[in-house]
Amino acid sequence: MKIKPVILCGGAGTRLWEDPKKNPIKQFIDFGNWTLFGKTLDRVNNQVFDSPIISTNKKYIKLVRKYLKKHKIGKFKIIVEPVRKNTGPAMLATSLIKEIPNEQAIVFLSSDHLIDKTALFNKSIKKSIPNLDKKNIFVFGIKPKNATDQFGYFLTRKKKNINTVYKFIEKPKISIAKKIIKQNGFWNSGIFLLRKDSLINNFKRYEKQIYLNCKKAVDKAKYKNNILYLDTKEFKKNKSIPFDQAILEKSKKVNAIKLNIPWSDLGSWKEICLMFNKNKNRYFKSKNIFYKPWGKYINLFKGNKFLIKELIIKPKGILSLQKHFHRSEHWLIIDGKPMITLNKRSFVKKPNESIYIPRGAKHRIHNPFKKPVKIIEAQIGRILKESDIVRYQDVYGRVK
Repeated sequence: MKIKPVILCGGAGTRLWEDPKKNPIKQFIDFGNWTLFGKTLDRVNNQVFDSPIISTNKKYIKLVRKYLKKHKIGKFKIIVEPVRKNTGPAMLATSLIKEIPNEQAIVFLSSDHLIDKTALFNKSIKKSIPNLDKKNIFVFGIKPKNATDQFGYFLTRKKKNINTVYKFIEKPKISIAKKIIKQNGFWNSGIFLLRKDSLINNFKRYEKQIYLNCKKAVDKAKYKNNILYLDTKEFKKNKSIPFDQAILEKSKKVNAIKLNIPWSDLGSWKEICLMFNKNKNRYFKSKNIFYKPWGKYINLFKGNKFLIKELIIKPKGILSLQKHFHRSEHWLIIDGKPMITLNKRSFVKKPNESIYIPRGAKHRIHNPFKKPVKIIEAQIGRILKESDIVRYQDVYGRVK
């Protein structure tokens, strides 16, 4: 039996933008002829998986159809959530459709994850199928590359050659995250593998009212043009709750699939800067190099309301003290130790550290050392031009 992939594509993707309602949704952001949603479709378009189900909302239907066509997904089903109630109700309602048999293995995937080594990812899914039963759940864990407060973690113990989860920790402080990693903790990826009957049984036990609401929402759903519209009145009765809180943290039968692969949800501009730095040769064009008295910058990619640059500040180079009216900036230090001025504060940053420059804040980069400084910069805003610079001080005489 093939694995049924369910792609959860109803999220708003709000973490990247100051005003999410007026900006692109993360899973549909074009990063240069590819999107996170498109990558997710490609990941399940092979012999391991059955035709995908996409759980989304009415606002995204056109975009979902656009990318299904672009990625040549001929057979699919779209299920529309009338209101956002988080991943708990979304996962359950999707699994309750009659086309899915009770013992069907389902993998729930977020539409906004970037995963390398997909062959290893798919192999780990197939390997776990024989261990599925009518009660257990498998959560995918990613070996942490650093301590972060952006992801949840879990801890496991070995039981009959299976990694059993005994503790979940939701987005801990950095100091606690470091301790968790020392205990061999893994990031909670938000990717889940389980059978349909297991999902139903767990909701009946731990969140029965959500089960009853979702069953009615599916029973009363309207079907049109390969889209199933869940009943609004019944689905609205659900409380908004993530699957982790609804089921994972309560169940005693949660197991882990541990992976040591490159993974990111690109949930911050730091993660996006890291991605562009890793792949900058793919984006580099010599015509986009611009030389300045302090060094040079390279425009790597111009997206919808964002621009990614690489800044290279030569030894003793110093940018003007400046501000911007129309954009904010995120800087990720790649090499060197720049001296940063942000309003009235000055401080040194090290490689892999990042800093946020709010719109309107006075700022400057100074390289007082002998080694060049390399920074990946993300500019975010409506106007991303060099003309949006107000200079207050400049050692090269550029203050007007």
